[in-house]
Amino acid sequence: MAVTLPSQSPGRLVYNTGGKQMRVLLIEDNLEISDAVRRMLQRRKFAVDLASDGENGLEQLLRGAYDAAIVDVILPRRDGFSICRSARAEGITTPILILTARDAVEDRIRGLDAGADDYLIKPFVDEELAARLRALLRRGERPPLPATLKVGSLEIDPKARVATISQQLLELGATEFRLLEFLARNRGMTLSRAQILEKIWEYDFQGSSNIVDVYVSQLRRKLKSLKSTATIVTVWGVGYKLVEGISKAG
Repeated sequence: MAVTLPSQSPGRLVYNTGGKQMRVLLIEDNLEISDAVRRMLQRRKFAVDLASDGENGLEQLLRGAYDAAIVDVILPRRDGFSICRSARAEGITTPILILTARDAVEDRIRGLDAGADDYLIKPFVDEELAARLRALLRRGERPPLPATLKVGSLEIDPKARVATISQQLLELGATEFRLLEFLARNRGMTLSRAQILEKIWEYDFQGSSNIVDVYVSQLRRKLKSLKSTATIVTVWGVGYKLVEGISKAG
């Protein structure tokens, strides 16, 4: 694909939409894809910053005020999964769309659990990338999630690392807290054991997957001891979900 770039714009392309200008960071080492995506965004009046390796891309993401980032998975120096994890660990909330040639469900889950908001499998068409980017930008306009997570009588303050049930302190270890917070952030959604293992114990965890069942059992006992109305339900053959209401499941 032959691409001609504007000679006056070696780095950032800036376009005025008549309103708030949307800035996008594109981290992609394939120049053909990078140029094509940049041209597509140019036609849609975006301002675009480019990075061709993971280290520089992460540095730009951490210091820039971006409305969204498009991140390839396979990059020199640092891969896209690592960029997502590091950015989220630093408190960066910029919506991230990952580009991947990997079609396996496990890779998609890995990317989303690393902190990406959406993914797109290569090869892709311009219109689908543009549509997914617009969706991410709409999400970014929504009010932020509440600082306190509430499910029934359970209340979790992630910043203070405190959980209470009807204002009674719920004594939790560090891993128990992370697991309960993960379930609460996804209340009502079934999370597979693989998703939980990757999020709480990291994707390369080498132990037995029944560690999830052990911790869920511990959490259930502690929730029950304080008569919590938040319940961890077993979805047989799949995983677990946190719901409001007393349940006999599990």
